Amino acid sequence: MSENPYSPRAFFTGLGDRLPRVLLSPQKYVQGPGVLNHLGEHLSLLAVEKVAVLGSKRCLENEAARAINSIKSVGIDVAIAQFGGECSLYEIENQVETLSPEKPDFLVALGGGKTVDAGRCIAERLSVPIVIAPTLASNDAPCSALSVVYTTEGVQESVEFFARNPTLVIVDTEVVANADERYLVAGIGDAMATWYEAKVCRANTAAVTPAGARPTLAAYAMSMICAETLYEFGEEAIAAVAESRNNDSLEKVVEANTLLSGIGFESGGLAMAHPLALAYTRINRVHNNYLHGEIVAISTMAQLALEESTDMHKAARFFARVGLPVHLGQLSMSPDNLDELDILAEVTMTNPNAHHMPMKLSHSLIKQSILDAHHVGVKISDEVGDQAYRRLHH
Repeated sequence: MSENPYSPRAFFTGLGDRLPRVLLSPQKYVQGPGVLNHLGEHLSLLAVEKVAVLGSKRCLENEAARAINSIKSVGIDVAIAQFGGECSLYEIENQVETLSPEKPDFLVALGGGKTVDAGRCIAERLSVPIVIAPTLASNDAPCSALSVVYTTEGVQESVEFFARNPTLVIVDTEVVANADERYLVAGIGDAMATWYEAKVCRANTAAVTPAGARPTLAAYAMSMICAETLYEFGEEAIAAVAESRNNDSLEKVVEANTLLSGIGFESGGLAMAHPLALAYTRINRVHNNYLHGEIVAISTMAQLALEESTDMHKAARFFARVGLPVHLGQLSMSPDNLDELDILAEVTMTNPNAHHMPMKLSHSLIKQSILDAHHVGVKISDEVGDQAYRRLHH
């Protein structure tokens, strides 16, 4: 890895003049039932002789086995790398040391968000392109050119940016349909924030996206249709996964969670929802027991409360119906714990993306928005019921 890591913001700022509009995306996106069975054919188009396949022990024994058979069937050699479970520098460097002698042409990362993030970091250090094959639709990480790196204990340590997005993202919806529905629901929570954050960044002429530039209309449009898709088809998609079956609603929601949200956040911009969600991970029992998208959902409510948005109640009702947390109690927290609220506010304030909001942020404003969202969530949970949440958190 270069001694001067790539920073998209520094790159475009260093070019002078006004920031350009920039759209980032994977080179190819493939989604559908059974597509992992044809991964080899896709790789055969890329003049590949050898690939390294990264996956957890469970994944290598299940979903990855089909992909590996497909790769071998077209005459491509495979080196297997078992992921240790945490996207930490320790894990990344160990994998690089193991895989370097194999001299792969590509790295294929199969699994959840941390496998995907680690895969990008490993591929960068090996100087090879990456193929992402997510086995869950739980977040919008697969299509992006950035990875969140954690300590070995699981605390967020840094974010690494890369100059290129994945060469191929391949999503097998048959695999997604057979996963725990909680992961799809979490992905919906993560993806819903994309629209509300993109709206803020489009309105703020000083906002800079994770791509290091100004938002594009294309990313804004993708963010909009992402939210529309989730509101319209989210509940039907969740019902399908609860029965381990695929349908058109699930296909639409998986695309929203993965492609639309992935391009939407990276090239549309972030506001307060994601910085606050990252701040929640400083509370250990939240970090250890709740998924990223679950935390993003309640953080989106806080952003909408801060904006006094008319969509606040609409989003909260939808979240309650699908089983996402809508009040602090559903994150094992209390509105009376002022010390923890202070932590949330302090950490959020340090994130530049939070300051894309149209008002001048302060500790008190952030804390009040969290409490406002909490009180609305309690009321809506009473009205809608919390059966969906309890089903996912039994």
